[in-house]
Amino acid sequence: MTKTARDLFVVGLRNAHAMEVQARELMERQSERLDDYPEVKSRIASHLNETREQLRRLEQCLGACGEDNSSLKDTTQSVMANVQAMMHSMAGDEILKNTFANEAFENFEIASYKSLLALCGAAGADGAKSLLEQSLKEEQQMASWIDSNVEKITMEYLRQQERQAA
Repeated sequence: MTKTARDLFVVGLRNAHAMEVQARELMERQSERLDDYPEVKSRIASHLNETREQLRRLEQCLGACGEDNSSLKDTTQSVMANVQAMMHSMAGDEILKNTFANEAFENFEIASYKSLLALCGAAGADGAKSLLEQSLKEEQQMASWIDSNVEKITMEYLRQQERQAA
């Protein structure tokens, strides 16, 4: 284990923790406004539970390194998530903006977990591998769900707009 690899791994874990705090805040705000999209609301609620577990796993990884999360990063990401949710809520096509943003965010999370997994060996953190792999799998499943539902969500939004216009 090199000090540089361990340091990079710890910074990556802290960044991932802040990222998951942001994800949690986004999903909590979004789920409050998804009554017209019950399937999306259900999937967001399910992934919100996964995200809470991912936070727990990241805290476990940090603890195994003798470290903890960065309160500053967590707070900053939480504020950013709430601002983003507020901005999207003012848009008439909020569901579409959230869908596009969620797909991008899921892929960001996937890249983050892949990077952490690449560092495990060099950082002497092989014990973290299974925890990070579980989180990666959940993010890939959510990204896949969003990707396969963009068209469906778009057309449901269109139907609702047409009903309101009639």
